[in-house]
Amino acid sequence: MILDMKAEDIVGDYRETTLDLYELGPRRILYSEIETPYPDGKLIVSTTNPQGIITHVNQSFIDMSGYREDELIGAAHSILRHPDMPSVAFKDLWDTVNQGIKWQGIVKNLRKDGGFYWVKATVVPNIRGGKVVGYTSVRRKPSRSKVIESIALYATLS
Repeated sequence: MILDMKAEDIVGDYRETTLDLYELGPRRILYSEIETPYPDGKLIVSTTNPQGIITHVNQSFIDMSGYREDELIGAAHSILRHPDMPSVAFKDLWDTVNQGIKWQGIVKNLRKDGGFYWVKATVVPNIRGGKVVGYTSVRRKPSRSKVIESIALYATLS
């Protein structure tokens, strides 16, 4: 279950909104304009079950998200959904991977402290016996030009 964010976890000035997360319901989001730069040479890796519940994270995921491992394991991956990300981007992701097809895109992720970081995400369905049994997501540092393009595009989408 995803819990609402807490003001005491947030760094700096922040805004508040509520996101209605698919199949999870509303979540209170507290977010700032503080960007954590993606470190060179690092990969963020996680796996989820078919419902998007996190089952494994690497240290880079822990470091960039600001959450402890025990807070991430068992949480919905949408714990990282930033309010600037249009819902249609995630609909496209789920529509694609549920067909057993790899998805790629530029994503703005929300940190536990209310800040954010940008990633180039690749999500691959894990298929066993012809059935999707989970997903592996690998994130790398995106080019700044792709981030700028994505900011402009996402501002036009809902």
